[in-house]
Formats: sequence, structure tokens, C-alpha cells
Amino acid sequence: MLFTPVEIQETVNMFLRHKLDVRCITMGISLLDCADSDAKTANQKIYDKIMRKAGNLVKVGQDIEKELGVPIINKRVSVTPIALVAGASNAKSYIEYCRTLDKCAKELGINFIGGFSALVQKGITPADRILIDTIPEALATTDFVCSSVNVGSTKSGINMDAVKLMGETIKKTAEASKDCAVNGCSKLVVFCNAPEDNPFMAGAFHGPGEGDAVINVGVSGPGVILAAARDYKGKPINELAEGIKKMAFKITRLGQLVGTEAAKRLGVDFGILDLSLAPTPAVGDSVARILEEIGLDGAGAPGTTAALAMLTDMVKKGGVMASTNVGGLSGAFIPVSEDEGMINAVKQGSICLEKLEAMTTVCSVGLDMIAIPGETPATTISGIMADEFAIGMVNNKTTAVRLIPVPGTKAGDWVEFGGLLGGCPVLPVSKFGCADFINRGGRIPAPIHSFRN
Repeated sequence: MLFTPVEIQETVNMFLRHKLDVRCITMGISLLDCADSDAKTANQKIYDKIMRKAGNLVKVGQDIEKELGVPIINKRVSVTPIALVAGASNAKSYIEYCRTLDKCAKELGINFIGGFSALVQKGITPADRILIDTIPEALATTDFVCSSVNVGSTKSGINMDAVKLMGETIKKTAEASKDCAVNGCSKLVVFCNAPEDNPFMAGAFHGPGEGDAVINVGVSGPGVILAAARDYKGKPINELAEGIKKMAFKITRLGQLVGTEAAKRLGVDFGILDLSLAPTPAVGDSVARILEEIGLDGAGAPGTTAALAMLTDMVKKGGVMASTNVGGLSGAFIPVSEDEGMINAVKQGSICLEKLEAMTTVCSVGLDMIAIPGETPATTISGIMADEFAIGMVNNKTTAVRLIPVPGTKAGDWVEFGGLLGGCPVLPVSKFGCADFINRGGRIPAPIHSFRN
């Protein structure tokens, strides 16, 4: 017998009871060959290539769902950072590039398209500056485009001029989209050590070191890991860790199957499999609830960082056992508005912005989907980002910030973002400022351990 009845029942339970799914298949497409001195020509090339490469992406995803019985929640596209492509043109604004991407997303029927991005970890080119200046209008006037800016790395340090600029840009984006159905800041991520092959939005872009077109897959299974944790209730932590690792292995094999099949049918290479525990607002699909099952009264309680470190490490160990293509971010997301348990933790006061920052030292990303008062100064937003990026730079890991200053709100107010973006209380921000520090500009040098060759 190939599979035992117990294994078959376990697999059925993963889908029907524990909300296991392939969170996204993302086609990465290089647009480097679309650069042109004439912006109109460049945009036509971009449209033609995206439609040619990704024309069957949604259909293939739906076909695989039906044939394998595996839910594939999102079909997405990521492209070369637009600043690298649009820089060849004489355009003074890149809004038309953004609208071209949005048009492609709508005609393809995908959920999001990422790559309205710039890489400024060591300096800002004129093209980077134009793109960043365009972000507020771009995210307020389009529906499916996501934007990201990488402002630091372990090898380069942190570009504090860019950090300051992005604090101001986040404020402008929030204001520009205050009357939109979706706050533009929910589609904007600022990075340190951004990976070139991340399938998750809003930070996905197709790095310049990638091939012409690839399929990257994001698999998520907080509910499955939660069920595994329940099976080890009262057992020693090392036994629990082993159980989580085994379950992560099984989840990864599923993603490997879907990614390989999708790439073959689309005629592109299979890139990476990102095994990140990506929660949703649905009950039972929460990373915070896993931490509680491990033994915490609430996410944020003493022991939270240790428990999250173990969880993230076991997920990664299980993943690399199951696939040689593990990449992207891979670990555990802790987005406040997108995690039902995390929302509850904020409500009951067990977690705060500072504790979330501490948790990001051991999870896969950073401060994600956090609503803050609309009156928060741009320099304070930049300071929060600088702290988070210092964690990434020094620890040689990806860290990111997706803060949403909501105009007209104060700490404790409830804000709703809708759909998978969820809703959450507005978190308080320190009343002590850092304007003099941020206004210095310049660059925080790379740490000593970056000089490895």
C-alpha cells in the first residue's frame, strides 16, 4: 500500500479542517529587454511581454486546482523593478508604467502585480527618485499594483537618505489614498536585504539576477501547524519541534508538486518554493494562535520570541528537507491586520509595537500591516523603519516594514482594510521623536561581518 489510511485522512484534514492551501503562484518576468528611450514604446513592450508570458497563468492555476484538489488562492505576477526599466526613458513621471502594469493585471485576471520598485540600498539614481516620487499617485489611482523599495543590505549598510524619503512617501501615500477602497500603504513595502525571488505581495519583484521568466510558489499552513502543535500538547519542546518539522516537510512537498507542474505547463523554469506561515483573518489560520498553543497566554507574552524562533526554524528545516528550491522569505509572517490571533492580542493588550519589533529578530520578515495614528510624523515612521532595518542588516536577514498611517485616526481606533488585508486596532507610537537623527541623512555603514569574501 502506497499510503496508509491514517496518512490519507491526515491529508484530507489538512485541506478540509486546517485550511491548508497554496497561497500563491507568482510568475516572475524580466522586463530588462523592454527598456526604451521612448516611454510609450517601452510601455507597449512591457504590456506585450507580460501578456505573452502570463496569458495562461490563471487558467493553469485553475486547472491544477481541479486536477489535484489543491486550493491555489492567488495568481500573481512580479516584474523587474520598474526603476531599472523606466530609467532608460525620458519620462518625468512613471505613472504610465504603473497604469500599464495595472492594465495587465486586470486583463490577466490576477490578484496583484508587483515590481513598481526601486533598489536604493547604496544610492538613489534619478530614475529611483522619479519612481519613489510617483508612488503616492500610483498606488492611489491603480487597483492591483504593489510597490517596494529596498533601502539597506548587510553588504551596503542602510541608506538613511532613502529611509527619510520613504517615511515622507508613506505619509503622502496614506493621504493620497485616504478616500480609496484600499489604503495605498497596504500595497507598499520597504525592505532591507530584499530577496529577488519572493512570491508574496506586496514585496514581490523579479530581481535582475533572475531568468527571463520563472514560477515561484508560496505555500502557507498555519492551521496545519496549529493542529500539529495540539497533537504534542504537554510534551517537551524538542518533541513539539520535531512534530512541526515533519508537518512542514509534508506541506513543502505539496508546494513542490504544484510549482513543478505549473512551470511545466507554462513553459518556464520553476524558481523557488517559499514556505512561509502566512496567516489570514480567518479563525484557525493564525500564527498567533500557534504561539498560544505552544503555551503562551497571548502573543507578546514573555516567551513569545523564543517560541517564534523555534517555530520559524522548524518550518525552515522541514522545508529544506523536502525541496532543494526553498527560497524567498520562508518562515513566519506576523502581519497584525491579517492574523485573527494577532488582532486579538492587540485588543487584549498582550502585544505592542516594540514587542513586534523584537519578534522580527527571529521571524521571516518584519513589521507588517500595522495601522498607526495618522498624525504620526514622517520622521518617526523613518525611525521605526531604521530600527527594523538595523535588525536585518546586522543579522543578515530580510526585514521589511508595511506601516499604514491612517488619516484622522488615533491609537485604539478600529480600521478596516477588507479581504485578506483584514482590519485591526490602531497601535500607539512612541511620543518621543527622532527628527534630528533622521534629518542627518547619509548612510549607516555596513557591519563588520559584511566584509566576508
